[in-house]
Amino acid sequence: MLAAPRQRSTVRQRLRTTLELIRSNPTGRLALKGVVSIAGALVVVIGIALIPLPGPGWLLVIAGLGIWAIEFHWAKRLLAFTRRNVQGWTRWVTRQSWPVRIMIGLVGVVFVSGVVLLSLKLSLGIDVIARVLAYLATN
Repeated sequence: MLAAPRQRSTVRQRLRTTLELIRSNPTGRLALKGVVSIAGALVVVIGIALIPLPGPGWLLVIAGLGIWAIEFHWAKRLLAFTRRNVQGWTRWVTRQSWPVRIMIGLVGVVFVSGVVLLSLKLSLGIDVIARVLAYLATN
C-alpha cells in the first residue's frame, strides 16, 4: 500500500536532512559519493546485462540513474530527460487506436525475441531456430 502524501513528505524530509548531515562532514561527503557511485554502477551494470532478456533491464538502468542522481547533477539531468521522454512516449501510445497499440506491442515482442535468440546464438552458441527446425524435421 502506498504511503499517505503527508507520510511520504516526512520520509523525504528525513532523508534530505540525513543526506545534508552526512554531506556536512568532508569524510561523510566522500564516503557518500563513493557508496552512491558504486551502488549506482552496480545497478546500472546489472540492468544493462538484463536489457536483452525479458525482464526489468531498463527499469534497473533507470533505478541506477536514480541512485546516481542522489549525488551527481549530470545523472539528475539525464534522469529528468529520460522521464520526460518515457512520459511523452506513453502519452503518444495511449492516444493511438487499439490496432496500433497491438502492432507496437507485437513489434516489441519480435524485437525482444530477436535479441534473445541472437544473444543465445552469439554468447552461448545455442542456435534455437536450427534446433527447432531439426526437431520439426525429425518428428
